[in-house]
Amino acid sequence: MTQNRLSLKQLFKHFITAVTGKETNYTTGSIRKAIFMLSIPMILEMMMESIFAIVDIAYVSKVSVNAVATIGLTESVITLVYAIAIGLSMAATALVARRVGEKDIQGAKESAVQAILLGIVVALIVGAIGFLYARDILALMGAEQDLIDEGYGYTQLLIGGNVTILLLFLINAIFRGAGDASVAMWTLVLSNGLNIILDPIFIFGWGPVPEYGVMGAAIATNIGRGTAVLFQFGILFFGWSRIKIAFKDFVLNLKVMFNLIKVSLGGIAQFLIGTSSWVFLMRMVSEFGSEVLAGYTIAIRVMLFTLMPAWGMSNAAATLVGQNLGAQQPDRAEKSVWVTGKYNAYFMFIVSLIYLLFAKTIIGWFNGTPDVVKYGAICLQVMAAGYVFYGYGMVVTQAFNGSGDTKTPTKINFIAFWLFQLPFAYLTAITFDFGVIGVFWAITLAEVALAIIAIVWFKKGQWKRTMI
Repeated sequence: MTQNRLSLKQLFKHFITAVTGKETNYTTGSIRKAIFMLSIPMILEMMMESIFAIVDIAYVSKVSVNAVATIGLTESVITLVYAIAIGLSMAATALVARRVGEKDIQGAKESAVQAILLGIVVALIVGAIGFLYARDILALMGAEQDLIDEGYGYTQLLIGGNVTILLLFLINAIFRGAGDASVAMWTLVLSNGLNIILDPIFIFGWGPVPEYGVMGAAIATNIGRGTAVLFQFGILFFGWSRIKIAFKDFVLNLKVMFNLIKVSLGGIAQFLIGTSSWVFLMRMVSEFGSEVLAGYTIAIRVMLFTLMPAWGMSNAAATLVGQNLGAQQPDRAEKSVWVTGKYNAYFMFIVSLIYLLFAKTIIGWFNGTPDVVKYGAICLQVMAAGYVFYGYGMVVTQAFNGSGDTKTPTKINFIAFWLFQLPFAYLTAITFDFGVIGVFWAITLAEVALAIIAIVWFKKGQWKRTMI
């Protein structure tokens, strides 16, 4: 009993250290402890993101089925922005982690500044396109006219304000690469906490604030994320993290910028393949009506609730790989990946059982329309069948990215999503008339294939020799 109490006391002590960010060196000592210290704030960070996604869809579900479908269509398009954000973020994490592992803090700072400059330019271009062509984007995705009329404001504001999304992703990636995972966590606590508070105010109206409907969700999101970005800059400028910057640092450094672009291109291509595949899948689902689309959208939001914590552990693996390769410890980097993957698979197995048993109940919490519940539940159950594979696949692909080898996951994504997922979805759902369930199975089987291919290539060990 005494030993158990001591273990729990130690665990609590490590938890407090992890969330307060008192430890940032993960190239020595226990690998399990390193995973725990990095994973806890990253899991909590991703949990905040997924909690917001759930709360957001719960509020919007009270507006209309079209409102939910609008979010589904818009987010399938804005995932293209996420692809750019995540691609740049992977490069920033890899470069910052490698420089930190090499004890080159100045080099880490230079990489961070160039990443921010590049992110701002990209966001402004995408934002202008999204704001001006919101109606056309929804129409291109197959939305009916009444849905476009009701929801275009949401699309306009969310894509138009994508600079808050991109910078939030990017600067948090810098913090994670430096080992300041707790700083990234508190940033999302602020962002999503504000979102949750502001959502009902702007969606349903309160006091002097008028009722904006689904557009109110985009207003709340931009305010919440924009405030968090200002908080991130405050941390960077006042030196509350390992990386400290000043206004004089914001000058173009072509050597560092080109290195960042070179690493990020693989990451951007990698996620563009995945997200463009997602756009085509959403377009296929829209063929089966707004209620099926709404069920699918709710199911995806629910899945994010569990995928985000799994991504947290995957991000921890990326940081461990980057820092340990920088410290010339490739074997420690590899061991970190296998241990993290095992823990992630355990977690995903438990979640899959919950989804398989209680899918209808879970979807019913958000919308009681029979067809919405039916198809949302089927989606959850089919995708849960591959959850253990998701767990390993996410960790291993992020490990490649953490090493700076973004080309290998790009090839894997191309095979799994474009060569397998999209043709399989079209053939089963449309050609052979299995309906939307064909799309669901295409998603699951593609993720299983991705995990298997990633593990085989990871074992070859070529990622250990990546130079960035």
